[in-house]
This record gives sequence, C-alpha cells and structure tokens, in this order.
Amino acid sequence: MTGTLAPTQPLTAADRCDRCGAQAYVRVVLNSGGELLFCAHHMRKHDDSIRKIASEIQDETSRLQKEPATSADE
Repeated sequence: MTGTLAPTQPLTAADRCDRCGAQAYVRVVLNSGGELLFCAHHMRKHDDSIRKIASEIQDETSRLQKEPATSADE
C-alpha cells in the first residue's frame, strides 16, 4: 500500500513494548509515520508526551480488566 496507512491489526502476545519488552497493549502511530508499541505501564507514564506526537492511538488496555474465568464446581 503506497501513501496510505494499512488498517491496524489487533495486538497479540508477540507484540512487545518498545521500552521494556513486556506485552504491548497500545500501538501509537506517529505523525511522522512511524509506530511505537507500549505496555500499559509505559503508556500511562508517557501519555502526555505521546499524545502530542501521535496521529492515532490503538489502546487495548481494556483487555487487562477482564476477570478470569471461575470454575462452576465448588
């Protein structure tokens, strides 16, 4: 694709934070055209700075809030 951004794909366990290597839950598309991946911690830490240079932010941190499945057997 030339001159257009490819549709963003869901982040997977293989996507790693560019700061620490943890699983990435946020993709930041930069105004310059590059992309950065962040874990939830580093996105929160750098949120203000990142928003100034981002053209798009794909935030999947809500996946961290899901409660684990519980067993029906007690």
